[in-house]
Amino acid sequence: MSLLAIGINHNTASVELREKVAFGPEKLPEALKQLGENPLVNGSVVVSTCNRTEIYCDVRNGTKTKVIDWLSQFHQVSPEDLKPSLYIHEEQAAIRHLMRVSCGLDSLVLGEPQILGQVKQAYSDSRDHKAVDSAMEKLFQKAFSVAKRVRTETDIGGNAVSVAYAACTLAKHIFESLEQSTVLMVGAGETIELVAKHLAGNGCTKMIVANRTKERAMPLAEQFGAEVIGLPEIPEHLARADIVISSTASPLPIIGKGMVESALKARRFQPMLLVDIAVPRDIESQVGELNDAYLYSVDDLQSIVDSNIEQRKVEAIQAEAIVSEESAAFMSWMRSLQAVDSIREYRQSANEIREDLLNKSLQSLAAGADAEKVLLELSNKLTNKLIHAPTRALQSAAEHGEPAKLATIRQSLGLDNS
Repeated sequence: MSLLAIGINHNTASVELREKVAFGPEKLPEALKQLGENPLVNGSVVVSTCNRTEIYCDVRNGTKTKVIDWLSQFHQVSPEDLKPSLYIHEEQAAIRHLMRVSCGLDSLVLGEPQILGQVKQAYSDSRDHKAVDSAMEKLFQKAFSVAKRVRTETDIGGNAVSVAYAACTLAKHIFESLEQSTVLMVGAGETIELVAKHLAGNGCTKMIVANRTKERAMPLAEQFGAEVIGLPEIPEHLARADIVISSTASPLPIIGKGMVESALKARRFQPMLLVDIAVPRDIESQVGELNDAYLYSVDDLQSIVDSNIEQRKVEAIQAEAIVSEESAAFMSWMRSLQAVDSIREYRQSANEIREDLLNKSLQSLAAGADAEKVLLELSNKLTNKLIHAPTRALQSAAEHGEPAKLATIRQSLGLDNS
C-alpha cells in the first residue's frame, strides 16, 4: 500500500486551468471507472471544487507518472500546461495534505468549514462508485476525525473572516437572539444573499428585502421566506427593523439621518443596528450621531475581519501541530501493517518447516525407528532449518561491510538483549 495525492489549487493554478481539469458530476463516474480499471491503482477519491482538483490514490510504487498522464489525457490538457501547476505528495505527506485540506488549513479563506463537507461528499461519491478500498476508507475517516478534533481544540473557525459574516456576528453580539429580530436587507446581490444565509443559519426568520426592482429580489426572498418591498417603501417599513444591512450599487445614500430619526421615534427609541456594506455608502454617516442608532461601515467591518484573520493564523499554529501529530501516527499505523504481513509470512514459513519435519519423524517412528534417535534428528534438523536464513543474512551483512544492517539483524534475533 502506497498513498499518493496529486492536484492543483488556487495557489498553484489559474482559474482557467482549474476549470479545465475540474471533475463535474457528469465526468466523475467515468473518471472513477477509469482509475479503477488501472491495475496499479487499488482505490481512489477525487476531490473537485472551484478552488482545487485533487486525486487521492492507494497505488503501487512508481505509479504517480501514470496517474499524471491519465489526468492530462482525461481532460485533454497538455502535460506541458499541467505539470508546472501540479503538486505531488506521497505517503505521510499525502496523509498530512488531506488532513490540512479537511481542516481548512489549505483553503483560500483560512479555516473555512465548507471544504470539509466537500471532501466528505467526494469520499461518498467514490464509495458509491465502488472506488474506495480499505486504505482510502481508513485514510478519509481519519482525516474527518482530525478535522473534528481541530474544530474542538482550536478556534480556527470561530471568527468572522468575510464582511457578510462579520455583519451577522456583529448583530448577534448586539441582539441576544436573532430569532426575535426583524432584519431589513437593502439590495439583492451576492453579498446580501450571503448575509441572508448567515442570518438564517442563526435562526433569523423575520426578513425584509428592499430592492430597486421587486422582481429581482423575489428569488432571494422566496429562498428565505422574506417580504419584498421597493426602495421607495423603506421609510414606512424602517421602524419595523431591528437590524438594517445594506449593500447596493447606488451612487447616493438611500437611508438618511432624518429617515432613521423618524423610525426611532416610531420605535419609541428601541435601538437599531445599521450595517452599511456598500461603497459608496448607502447610509448617511450622520446616522451614527443618533443616540439609539449604531452605524457600522464597511471599513469598520473590515477591521474586524482583519483582526479575526490574524486570530485564525494564531489558531492555525495549534491546528498544524495536531495535523503533524495525527499524520505521523497514521503513517506509523500503516507501517505496522507491513510488519503484520511479514510476521504472518514468517510464522507460516516456520510452521511449514515444522510440519514437514514432524511428518517425516512420525513416519520414521511408525516404521519402527528408535524414538530417541528420531527426536534428536528432528531437533537438529528443525534448528538448522530455522536458523538457515538468519545465518545467511548475518554472513552477507558482515561480508559486505554493513554494520548497521548487521546490528539490526542481531537485535531482531535477540543477540544484543541484556
